[in-house]
Amino acid sequence: MFAGLQELGVANGEDLKETLTNCTEPLKAIEQFQTENGILLPTLQSALPFLDLHGTLRLEFHQSVFEELREKLLERVSAIASEGKAGERYKQLEDLLEKSFPLVKVPSIQPVVMCVMQHLPKVPEKKLKLVMTDKDLYKACAVEVKRQIWRDNQALFGDEVSPLLKQYILEKENALFSGNLSVLHNFFSPTPKMRRQGDVVQKLTQMIGKNVKLYDMVLQFLRTLFLRTRNVHYCTLRAELLMSLHDLDISEICLVDPCHKFTWCLDACIRERFVDNKRARELQGFLDGAMKGQEQVLGDLSMILCDPFAINTLALSTIRHLQELIGQDMLPRESPDLLLLLRMLTLGQGAWDMIDSQIFKEPRMEVDLITKFLPLLMTFVVDDYTFTVDQKLPLEGKGPAPYPTTIPDILPKFMQEHWIACQIGLYYVLHITKQRNKNALLRLLPTLGETFSDLAFSDIFLHLLTSNLTLLSDEFTQEEFCTSLFDNFFLTACLRKENVHRHMLRLLLHLHHKVTPAKLESLLKSLEPPKDSGEALKELYNQLSKKLELRKPSPVQGAADTPTVDLPLPAVAPPTSL
Repeated sequence: MFAGLQELGVANGEDLKETLTNCTEPLKAIEQFQTENGILLPTLQSALPFLDLHGTLRLEFHQSVFEELREKLLERVSAIASEGKAGERYKQLEDLLEKSFPLVKVPSIQPVVMCVMQHLPKVPEKKLKLVMTDKDLYKACAVEVKRQIWRDNQALFGDEVSPLLKQYILEKENALFSGNLSVLHNFFSPTPKMRRQGDVVQKLTQMIGKNVKLYDMVLQFLRTLFLRTRNVHYCTLRAELLMSLHDLDISEICLVDPCHKFTWCLDACIRERFVDNKRARELQGFLDGAMKGQEQVLGDLSMILCDPFAINTLALSTIRHLQELIGQDMLPRESPDLLLLLRMLTLGQGAWDMIDSQIFKEPRMEVDLITKFLPLLMTFVVDDYTFTVDQKLPLEGKGPAPYPTTIPDILPKFMQEHWIACQIGLYYVLHITKQRNKNALLRLLPTLGETFSDLAFSDIFLHLLTSNLTLLSDEFTQEEFCTSLFDNFFLTACLRKENVHRHMLRLLLHLHHKVTPAKLESLLKSLEPPKDSGEALKELYNQLSKKLELRKPSPVQGAADTPTVDLPLPAVAPPTSL
């Protein structure tokens, strides 16, 4: 327990044992040992018997004195670390570490040793290796010391970071399956600054500190995991981590990361959920600047643009720009801001291929996307507006014009073959759903059965769609609407995609009271989970089943509801006296 005392010339338990073994008068030997190794304060000798009279144990007294001295020493170490010239204070700390390190395994003294190491910008290599090879010491040392160990030990750093990255991905995925369906509180509702206050981002930020090498290691981990899994949440973490360091004004890292200013500007757009003209020019300047001798930066920029929060902002801005172009009687190719949005979406879409191939070249934008798909989407917007206005006009002997139900064959083709067209198309579906435009939704639902990489059945889209569908809750009473939505869309993928199954159950848990009993019973049979399905899916199904059981009328209620036949009441005999 007190290993290292001998090295400092301080007697320990072994010395006392040896003294007692070789002495002739043990009591005198103990008294002498106490005098030689006790607190060397003459005035204390007369006070100790007085404490004995009051029943205070010597052990308690010495422990209290020791704890007080340790606190004073810890304060002094912190003071040394902040006073005087850097060279002088570091020399003092190094000397103190040299004297105290032999006691690093003594629990009561260990905090002092760790405090000294914490304030040293460079702990001697030999001592770092001793700490690293001892699990208890490694666990006890401060993050400032661990950074010095991690800097030259990527595997150990990876072991520390890996659980945090898994936790981050799990939190994001759980958020997409939240039981709370709300337009106001969905996956994209938290502001960027709120998201950066998350436990994982804060821990990673603390682990990195101002160390550029550790920051680069984390980025490499994120790139590798993104390539291995194609999970876009790693792209989110890439941006959040940089902006967390920005919040702390860690210039040592922000100044050397070439993506910093671009990410900072994009972060402001994400906060506003819109890319305005001024920020569009700034973002374009950063992209154009990256083309001159810094092509490799495009890899990190593409990863930042692949972040779902960035894609959400760019797609929402695209829909808004299309609406503005209609009012201005302009075509998509005539809007520089719209072209920039498409350029950034293209760059984000190509993130995985660019990082995988290490060919840092900006992907070509599809010309048909600008000249054919977007004008087609604008006609849908015009159809919606025309139909709304026509519904408000006074009738003159004829009914209002019916809402168009057909769609050009080119639209499904774009949705199936082009990622950007599919993303913009899906966000238009989310837009019309949020506008409670049932007719437009039913018109476009058939195109969602087959989309590029099944994007219509991705967790992010389904999370947003189910949230927006709560605004159309009254439509769920209609058989036609439920058939189009559930039978012709959700159920087409439920058996092959468990995530679609879960999202449909989430929606029904929220709106089951609107659906007719017959339709609900039919859906419940179709949604029964396979035996090999996950526990989360089974739990959702059980929740829905229990809710539906509670809705069924009880036998007593049923009897009360049956019509009764009026019969004449029997004559009541007068009461008899006893």
